[in-house]
Amino acid sequence: MLALVKQLGLADYVSTYEAMQAFTKDRTSETPDEIWVLEHPPVFTLGLAGDASNLHSPSNKIPLVQVDRGGEITYHGPGQIVVYLLLDLRRLGIFVKELVSRIEQAVIDTLADFGVEAERHPGAPGIYVSQQALVPPEWLGAKIAALGLKVSKSCSYHGLALNVATDLEAFQRIHPCGYEGLKTVDMQTLGIKDNIDTISQRLLQHLQKQLMPS
Repeated sequence: MLALVKQLGLADYVSTYEAMQAFTKDRTSETPDEIWVLEHPPVFTLGLAGDASNLHSPSNKIPLVQVDRGGEITYHGPGQIVVYLLLDLRRLGIFVKELVSRIEQAVIDTLADFGVEAERHPGAPGIYVSQQALVPPEWLGAKIAALGLKVSKSCSYHGLALNVATDLEAFQRIHPCGYEGLKTVDMQTLGIKDNIDTISQRLLQHLQKQLMPS
């Protein structure tokens, strides 16, 4: 069963978060999976394991929202592709650890399509610029995509965020994922000038290939 893809544009974080919770609460074994593709206005989100002190430089223009996903603190804003994966894992036959690996692989494959070599870091979910990548040295090892999930009734929600042309200064207000000094980068800074919609479509193709192979 293919997922229903919804392009939501620029969407308020809290209302989208509440809609994900409601969708997951009300779904049945017959409910088709959905993938929501969107951007958010500027917002910091703090996961269940999060420490609010990792927002070390608060902004009165960027709210902080406590959420029920895994992980620590991150930033969402325009120029970042956010993909929420509302999936019935039991129906797909995927366990959480494998789901994380498949999502990460889809991001790695997407970045490779645009000439950026990326990698996983054990124990630190997300995707990072490879130490062997052909990029300016200051961006080697920088985080370029974040991942945070919640599973309820064997169904996932939340998902991933890929930095395309993002306000990197906002990340300087936090310790990304709880790691002080962790650099965050976007594709534009690495020289990728492709349209965000083009990158979004490629990411969606790789996610569907990883999660719902034909």
